[in-house]
Amino acid sequence: MKTLRERALGPRAGEKGFSLLETVMALGILLVVAVGVLPLGVIAVSTTENQGHLMARTTEYAQDKLEQLLVLSYGDASTDTRVFPALDNGGSGLAIGGSSDPAAAVDLYVDYLDIDGNVLAANGNQAPDTWFYQRVWQVTSPRANLKQITVTTIVKAAAAGGVGLVPRSTITALKTFPF
Repeated sequence: MKTLRERALGPRAGEKGFSLLETVMALGILLVVAVGVLPLGVIAVSTTENQGHLMARTTEYAQDKLEQLLVLSYGDASTDTRVFPALDNGGSGLAIGGSSDPAAAVDLYVDYLDIDGNVLAANGNQAPDTWFYQRVWQVTSPRANLKQITVTTIVKAAAAGGVGLVPRSTITALKTFPF
């Protein structure tokens, strides 16, 4: 015969639910899976920052420099485009020379920008301490009355802990004489 208490609480053998041990085991498995997937999140964030934001900026700043050079007259060999606004003398203008390799920057054919894209004063091709973007350019003449201008922009280092490739953009344009 059932006691009054057994009749009020009902049968315990048929109760449904999870025990504390089952819950702890399920949370442990979930934790192992989450820790395994976490590096993918870090890679996604760094790739988005490097190839999304910084790559767009390097392309934008390379295009800005290219447009600044294309505005110069074909025979200009003295305008200093390393400062903004450009000065009438002290620079290379569109003189043949320079390098499109950031590791081999040539004086008068390189400038540096801060993290916000502002031009920084540099001493020759010595980089200022606060540079974030480096732009180098090269002017060649593949044939008579034609100049090829190549601008390469890089970032100082990859973002998000230095994971991934350093963003780099190179663009080229042609300028003809007499324009």
